[in-house]
Amino acid sequence: MSAANIASSPASGTSNKLSAREKKWIIYDVGNSAFVLLSTAVVPIYAKSLMPSDGNIVSAWGYAQTIASLVIALLMPLLGSIADVQGMKIKFFLGFFGTGVVMCCAMALPLTWLPFLIIYVLATIGLNGSLTFYDSMLIDTTTNERMDKVSSHGYGWGYVGSTVPFIVCIALIFGGPALFDWSTVACTRASFVITAVWWVAFTIPLITSYRQVHYRATRDHAREAIRGTFTELGSTFGKIVKNKPLWMFMLAFFFYIDAVNTVISMSTSYGTQLGIDSTQLVVALLVTQFVAFPCAILYGRLAGRFGCKPMITAAVVAYMGIVFFATFFLKTAVEFWILAILVGMFQGGIQALSRSYYGKIIPKDHANEYYGFYDIFGKTASILGTFLVATTTSLTGNASFGVLSIAILLVVALVFLTLQKDPTRAA
Repeated sequence: MSAANIASSPASGTSNKLSAREKKWIIYDVGNSAFVLLSTAVVPIYAKSLMPSDGNIVSAWGYAQTIASLVIALLMPLLGSIADVQGMKIKFFLGFFGTGVVMCCAMALPLTWLPFLIIYVLATIGLNGSLTFYDSMLIDTTTNERMDKVSSHGYGWGYVGSTVPFIVCIALIFGGPALFDWSTVACTRASFVITAVWWVAFTIPLITSYRQVHYRATRDHAREAIRGTFTELGSTFGKIVKNKPLWMFMLAFFFYIDAVNTVISMSTSYGTQLGIDSTQLVVALLVTQFVAFPCAILYGRLAGRFGCKPMITAAVVAYMGIVFFATFFLKTAVEFWILAILVGMFQGGIQALSRSYYGKIIPKDHANEYYGFYDIFGKTASILGTFLVATTTSLTGNASFGVLSIAILLVVALVFLTLQKDPTRAA
């Protein structure tokens, strides 16, 4: 990093108040989370309505999610390495963000189920691709000392902010036919456009203020740096392998984030299997978002006092308790609400601190490249857990045993976290 580049680094400051740059980075979480929430609650139901009566939305939806995850996992290390060149990070971010928004709007077109799922996959690739570059922007936005707080505020405000367009969309879907004489299908399509507009509105502050502070030293032209990208990737992988604390954390992250994602993605289908009313499930999902908001911010504060890794470890232990509760005690809507509250208490915290802790222990001038590998672990992890639950359920014929299998992932993660030496403590 050049001397001029150092001079433009974010001020370390000791103020507890968020800076303007930090706030503008945070609110992108508010924008993109609206699409995430809509994808969780509305898109699968709409996709099912497009399918023939004998169609299987569970398998189709699973394949769609798997394809989107694999594409991002394969692309991000390569594109991340290129994005470490000065000025490239924002270009890649805009490319993926733009793709996500355009495809979100395209979902409103009158389509049959297969073209709709293809467009949804492209929208998801756009979202997840933008998030990889967005995550790496954290190191350009704030300092190591403030990363936990800023990252936690991002997740926290993302959770509560996403409920605003979601409630508008749900109100439109249920009330639109009576108020505007629209069909339910037309109201659902309109919700995709509303979500896209919200996403754009909360992205503008970031793209107009972002400056890439940390970047890879290159020669005269970016083309030469891009030509050497594969060499850089091999070098980075070699450095990860030699950095024991880093790769041990990445393995721990792989297993526990898999468990977290599986709990999130399977909770609604598990509740449906137990016979819980769909309205109760949607409301419980909203409860999770509202609980996650203050808890994610609180988790960032606690990390400042007790350390980032201890708080991640505490969340892993808490998730083990959540899995046991879901396995042995979840029977009614009341217990599902309790589950939603428990998930909300720890979901945002573990995601936010994972992002900030990783940012602290990697080289700043190769951040995108390292976050590309981080994304491989995060995206491929979303495949293993659901497969484990489905396979265990099929073999035992009991969905509760399938949910209990998630505990295996958490135990493995806990072992790696316990054995890992925390680089931030040694500094």
